[in-house]
Amino acid sequence: MENNDCPAEGLLKLLSGKWKPQIFLLACSEPVRFNSLLRQLKGANKQSIATALRELEENDLLIKIVVKEKPLHIEYNLSEKGKSLIPIFQSLENI
Repeated sequence: MENNDCPAEGLLKLLSGKWKPQIFLLACSEPVRFNSLLRQLKGANKQSIATALRELEENDLLIKIVVKEKPLHIEYNLSEKGKSLIPIFQSLENI
C-alpha cells in the first residue's frame, strides 16, 4: 500500500466485487463448494464464481482443499486471515 492509503480501504478492496462478500459470508459458517455456490448465488455464472474464488484464495482469505473421497471434490475454507476478519464484519453488521 502507498503511504496515503487507508488500511480500511485495502480491506474493502479485498472483498470488493459482486460475489466475494456473499462467498465470504457463506464460508464463515461452513466449507463452500463451487457447485453449491452456483446454486446459492442467484444470477451468478461459472466464470464469475471461479474468478471470485481465485481472487479470495490469492488474497489469502480462502484455502482451497482437495477432498480425496469419492466423489473427489474441492472445498474452500476460510484461512486464518479470513477468520480474523469475521469480528470486523460482525461489528459492521451491528451498526
